Amino acid sequence: MEPGLMHGHERGSTVRFVVVSGCSGGGKSTLLAELARRGHAVVDEPGRRIVRQELQGGGTALPWVDGVAFARRAIAMALEDRASAAALNGWVFFDRGLVDAAAALWHLTGEPTLTALARSHRYHRTVFLAPPWPEIYVNDPERRHGFEAAEAEYRRILEAYPGLGYDVSVLPKVGVSKRADFVEAALLRSTRTGDGHVDPALPIPAGSPHHQR
Repeated sequence: MEPGLMHGHERGSTVRFVVVSGCSGGGKSTLLAELARRGHAVVDEPGRRIVRQELQGGGTALPWVDGVAFARRAIAMALEDRASAAALNGWVFFDRGLVDAAAALWHLTGEPTLTALARSHRYHRTVFLAPPWPEIYVNDPERRHGFEAAEAEYRRILEAYPGLGYDVSVLPKVGVSKRADFVEAALLRSTRTGDGHVDPALPIPAGSPHHQR
């Protein structure tokens, strides 16, 4: 398959697969929990799942032990998540995704995997990023890096997504309900055709007046 081309199921998934990324501790997981409560499919962050698995099993593919192994595991898991999510209906929200993992690997090793993977496995063109929010940032057993490291990671992601042709939408620092409204409203706008009508080929956010239960 030539770079930039996608199979039919990939083209359909591109429309439905929405990435929520950004700064660690910026409220991503809380937002995704609210979107799940509203009936949307949500895929948990690969990094968190890997850390839990490695801590439980005594492994070393941890970002504070072997960052390269961790990034490779995250890429593999993100690819598996995409394949599994193709069976889901409607919008599918990803807590981080393939671009985040490939960008981390590139940062650590310089390996040119980011562009190739991003071309063949696209997401919805709008990516939502949670900005650094020091007032709510906390550490936990799975998030051991400090706020400065989180900000540095955010800056890399903020550069990576536009460089791959994505439109970045920075989430406002508001309550979770308003954040979820912001995301759903942006996706509704993205489903509209040039004449202002809703494209019937695209999923409609559950909170939209166009959504039929």
